[in-house]
Amino acid sequence: MALKIRLSRGGTKKRPIYRIVVADTRFPRDGRFIEKIGTYNPMLAKDNEQRIVLDAERAKHWLSNGALPTDRVARFLTDAGLWERKPSNNPQKAKPKAKAQERLEAARMAEEEAAAAAAAPAEEAPAEEAPAEEAAGEEQAEA
Repeated sequence: MALKIRLSRGGTKKRPIYRIVVADTRFPRDGRFIEKIGTYNPMLAKDNEQRIVLDAERAKHWLSNGALPTDRVARFLTDAGLWERKPSNNPQKAKPKAKAQERLEAARMAEEEAAAAAAAPAEEAPAEEAPAEEAAGEEQAEA
């Protein structure tokens, strides 16, 4: 039997309160559980001592018996000093998906073409302007 230490939701609509329970993974989230080991009330201020109430001894017992905490409960247990939570790192999640990468590549190519087009006439423009300046200079000299 695989055990989880997880949250079971209670309370009314938009006013949740959670029980921290030990349950078989096959049981529904708000259904049957083996033991209630604490509560979590997210509506209370973060510095309120009643926000997270946890029976540390029972949690330690269940952890030693092989129960695995969910991510949120692992945070609570880490704060209580009962569990060492490994920081998660998924650099692949931050990367754009295939369609977005195609759009970025197309935009980059268009930007390079625009930069190349802007650079080419800029090199030829001083050569065309020079005779016009000389002609203007000759007209002023004659006047």
